[in-house]
Amino acid sequence: CFNPDTALVGVVTQGGRFPADWRALLRTCVSKGLHLENGLHVRLKDDPELVDLARRHNVELRDLREPPSDLSTATGANLDVDATIVLTVGSDCAIGKMTATCELDLEARRRGLESVFVPTGQTGIAIAGWGIAVDAVVSDFLAGAAERLVVEGAQLGNLLWVEGQGAILHPIYSGVTLGLIHGSAPHLYVLCHEVGRTQVEGDPTHSPVPSLVELVDLHERMSLKLRPAKVACIALNTAFVSEEEARAAVAAAAAETGLPADDPVRFGAGKLLDAVLERAK
Repeated sequence: CFNPDTALVGVVTQGGRFPADWRALLRTCVSKGLHLENGLHVRLKDDPELVDLARRHNVELRDLREPPSDLSTATGANLDVDATIVLTVGSDCAIGKMTATCELDLEARRRGLESVFVPTGQTGIAIAGWGIAVDAVVSDFLAGAAERLVVEGAQLGNLLWVEGQGAILHPIYSGVTLGLIHGSAPHLYVLCHEVGRTQVEGDPTHSPVPSLVELVDLHERMSLKLRPAKVACIALNTAFVSEEEARAAVAAAAAETGLPADDPVRFGAGKLLDAVLERAK
């Protein structure tokens, strides 16, 4: 018998707001005694009626995108972290950066490494039970939030996989990417790309997705001068093509960039992890 105790708001809307008809559903969940976990930008705790209902039914309202109140600017502590820091970056939003991060962490754990998934978004927080949704942080403090995450992550292990957000050339969501690059101060990047995507998603100007070679060069040049990170490998999302096309895309990405490439979901994360560990030596 399945007896849930929590209802998770499992949708992502542009702008992070509830669809109008969801409020009645949320009230029903609370009245049935379910805790609520919410990953949207709108806070459950800003709804007085929902707060009162939760109090009467003794349930929690958990806003996953509520950042800590004491965040500040980066201090340089990120450069003193005693761990290898790997940040996933991407050619666009919503291409599988979090999935690639999780797959690499799981493969590292299977090998007995002291590996840590460092969540930077609401879904990652729901999975791991900790983290900061960096897209909800005041822009001046974003790098400081990323720094705090790697400092805290290093208390749990010595191989940190920082979940990437946005894309460095996305006209809407590039800010969060740059904040993660400078705040987490990675030693290495894993560059993620969805095979077949040619235009930036959610961009009203329909920007083209740059080549992998351009993206490798751009991310390496955007790194901190005191931590000149390199792209270790290419993680492809081949979910929308056949297996034959997927294998061809993997080979093409490796040939184009000169870096190891693979789909960590379809073909396993072993080759990509090997590339990261080799570059981290």
